[in-house]
Amino acid sequence: MRWILTIFIALCILSSAIPWLQKLGIGRLPGDINFKMFGKEINIPIASTILIGTVILLIGKLL
Repeated sequence: MRWILTIFIALCILSSAIPWLQKLGIGRLPGDINFKMFGKEINIPIASTILIGTVILLIGKLL
């Protein structure tokens, strides 16, 4: 249950920070979902979340 909550929070944070992160290339990976609905652009950064989570996990293991 804790991991599901962690992934949900990470998705929310990445979704709100996606315009800034797109300048770095995050949010445009092959597993990310981007579409327009009712005139709004909706981003679901699944692959970016996994990538960032893996990097954070590796940093945590090294420290």
